[in-house]
Amino acid sequence: MRGGSVAVVGGSIAGCAFARAAARGGAERVTVLERSPGHLEDRGVGLCVLLDRYDELVLAGHLDDGIRHHPLTTRHWVAKDPAGTPRGRVLWVQPMTMHSFHWGVLWQGLRERTPERVEFRPGTAVTAAGGTDLAGPAWVETAAGGREPYDLVVGADGHRSVVRAAVCPEARAEYAGYVAWRGSFDARLLDRLPGGAAHWPEAEVITACYPGGQVVLYRIPGLTPGTTLVNWVFYAPAPDWLRTAGGTDPLGFAVGSLDAARRGELAALAERVLPPYWAGVVDLTPVERILLQPIHDLETPRRTAGRLLLAGDAATLVRPHTTSGAAKALQDACAFEDAWRAAEGWADLLPGYDRERGAAGRALVELSRRLGRAQVTGAPDWSAVDGPAMAAWWRDQLGASGGFGGLALERRPNPAGPEGR
Repeated sequence: MRGGSVAVVGGSIAGCAFARAAARGGAERVTVLERSPGHLEDRGVGLCVLLDRYDELVLAGHLDDGIRHHPLTTRHWVAKDPAGTPRGRVLWVQPMTMHSFHWGVLWQGLRERTPERVEFRPGTAVTAAGGTDLAGPAWVETAAGGREPYDLVVGADGHRSVVRAAVCPEARAEYAGYVAWRGSFDARLLDRLPGGAAHWPEAEVITACYPGGQVVLYRIPGLTPGTTLVNWVFYAPAPDWLRTAGGTDPLGFAVGSLDAARRGELAALAERVLPPYWAGVVDLTPVERILLQPIHDLETPRRTAGRLLLAGDAATLVRPHTTSGAAKALQDACAFEDAWRAAEGWADLLPGYDRERGAAGRALVELSRRLGRAQVTGAPDWSAVDGPAMAAWWRDQLGASGGFGGLALERRPNPAGPEGR
């Protein structure tokens, strides 16, 4: 299919990937409408892509080795040792090859690889969208006023998606009952700890477990080439003050919005439940680099309606335990591009995309719930498990379909040629 106009609501990772896919597929005009007025690089959250998913996305032309990443090879599961061992008692060393990314570095790489003819309009807040009837155009309304028509509107606008409200207004994010504290800092600060950075090989992911939660720690590239950051995600029960301070809104508390008292509360929790070295890692994090995110998940009964389509977190919000967030968004873009190339018209495009990605998204949500129950809300007695028991426990979580890191894509070459790079 060639021609047509596409509006992509949201300019983050999913938005950039879909804009690129639409342009490569043959759309005549692609416009990205992003609420934030400036660049998004300062979002310092880390993320990972398993090597198998990474290779598939490279083959499909949606990732490449020019986007900086950090190699990770093993995941060490540990717990606090009554003897006070700094790194804790090792429960299991799990082979797990993946690449870690800085959110901002990945976004910047995808943004730079978007064809120049795609129009980006930062500072454009979309307040409504419509077009559930294929017989007429889709449209968006912005805070500036006025209605703009398009042949297709893609909702890549996250968990508070305006486009989702038009496609399936009944879908709501569900609070999981716990939170994730997140933080990042310059890895050179590790030298302040006993044992220093050498105490923690750079290719290791650490999962430090305790009754009621866990913290996952790994390194990611810094925004500046040649620098490395420590990134961690600390799953924990919701603090008592959360309901009065901001409730369980999925937006949580952004970087820089927490005060020293809240940071002190986090440091005390880390000291109480984590092995000493990993508690020290958390305590190295400046308060301005810490955020709090209540954990939610969301599944939608459909991803398309008329000339509207949902992408990334607007379509499915998955708990971070699956390590699939970035891969999921990029896989959505792959499926969209394939459906575009195979379609003879708009009536063919949307059902093809919905068939491939709808079931995959719902399966990931269910897996993320199982992982959350097994690792946080219904975790085992960590003092009683060893390597074989952990391996069996992990297999039970995944079930027959697997899916950790995202379900496999059919291997497909990049048909876009130099423009895809």
